[in-house]
Amino acid sequence: MPSFDIVSKVDAQMLDNAVNVTRKEITNRFDFKDSPVEIDLNKKEFMLTIQTADDMKMGQLIDVLINRANKQGISPEAFDLTKESYQSGKVVKKEVSVRNGLKQEDAKKIIKLIKDSGLKVQTQIMDDILRITGKKIDDLQEVIQLCRQADLGLPLQYENMRS
Repeated sequence: MPSFDIVSKVDAQMLDNAVNVTRKEITNRFDFKDSPVEIDLNKKEFMLTIQTADDMKMGQLIDVLINRANKQGISPEAFDLTKESYQSGKVVKKEVSVRNGLKQEDAKKIIKLIKDSGLKVQTQIMDDILRITGKKIDDLQEVIQLCRQADLGLPLQYENMRS
């Protein structure tokens, strides 16, 4: 039976490259001259710690980071920007987590979307992977199109297509 996997993962090396390119661009920009700017990446926890002088520079820095990450092939939806920035002495800090792996509630949302569409496929949650199995490849391709058109707020990849 044909099957494929729905995953949501970020390549750590691509993320590191995006952070390094962002650092390099920020050091060359005139509006960040003589301003305390720091971007730290924790590769184990997929967490970015950003420090700037004020909220305006924080917004600009996040825009540059998302733009560079997008050019590296990382979806902007991978960054969880819901945490507010906070004042820490003379600098503003923000912690940005990078979504890596499908959480249970996200997988259940995708399963509900597929079940509501009426497609004849089976879904199975396997840790942070969602396996979709069907009798026809056409049904599996419809599931991929359905997930791409739905605004789930997740960076999804489709792997291991087997017939």
